[in-house]
Order: sequence, then C-alpha cells, then structure tokens
Amino acid sequence: MPDTQPRRSFWKRRLGDPILALLTQGVTPDKVAATFAVGTAVSLFPFLGFTTTFNIGVGLWFRMNQPLLQAINYLLTPLHLVMILVYVRVGETIWGAKEDRFSIGDLLTTFRDDSISEFIHRFGWAGIHAFTAWLISVPFIIAGLYYGLRPLMRRLALLGASNPS
Repeated sequence: MPDTQPRRSFWKRRLGDPILALLTQGVTPDKVAATFAVGTAVSLFPFLGFTTTFNIGVGLWFRMNQPLLQAINYLLTPLHLVMILVYVRVGETIWGAKEDRFSIGDLLTTFRDDSISEFIHRFGWAGIHAFTAWLISVPFIIAGLYYGLRPLMRRLALLGASNPS
C-alpha cells in the first residue's frame, strides 16, 4: 500500500514543528491562568537582568507557554522596577535593618565609582532583603492570580468554543 501522506521537509520537522509546539504549549484555560500567575511572580524577581532567563527556565520546567511568559515579563517591566525598591523596604522591615538603609542615589554612585566587590559588600544585604520579601510574596502572587484568573480563562475558552470563526 503506497504512502499517500506528503513527506514533511527537514525544515518543517526540525524548525517548524518545535516552534509550533512552543507557541501552542499550555493553552488550556487552567494552564494559561497558571502561566499568568507564575509569569507575574517570576517577572517581579527583584534583580535586574535575570527575569527573562528565569522565565525561560521556569517555563521549560513547567511546560508553560513561552511567548505568553515573555509578553508578561516585558509588560511588567515598569512594575518590576518599582517593586525592587518595595521588596528592599519590606525586606528591611522583615530583617529588622535599622542602619545603612538602601538608597537609589548611593547605589548608582557606588555602582559607577567603586569596584564590583565594594558594590556587593555595600549593597549585598539590600539584595538579601529584597529576595526575602519576594520569596515570601511568591505564593500569594501565584495563588491570588491563578485562582482569580482561572474562572475568567475558563469562560473565555467556552466563549471561544461556542463562537468558532
């Protein structure tokens, strides 16, 4: 019996199929809600320059929709910048830090004028404070967004299924 299926090209198998799988991965309503929740938490990681890579890693680990994760990450950039200072201040409160409080002006001056080891020595605790506050906030961010968005995503999926184009 001859094969009536057309052969797929090398490029379709090696490039097209993986890209299509990546774009459509995790498109159930619950997975989309989870992607929004986890993507938001990861995108608020309180260190500059890590959220894109962190989102890629978490997305691959949990098989989440990468384009959606990255869109969330870039849309949250202004909030991310604000939240770094918020996380530092909350972390200072959690740790009971009273002296040498974090200041944006001091940070920029030290980063510009001093060595990296002096910068880390001076602002290392600010990073620990921010990380602590972020880590405590993660379960609340994920749970709040996931359980808040899940009914909406399910309704949108039902509307999409009842109104095919």
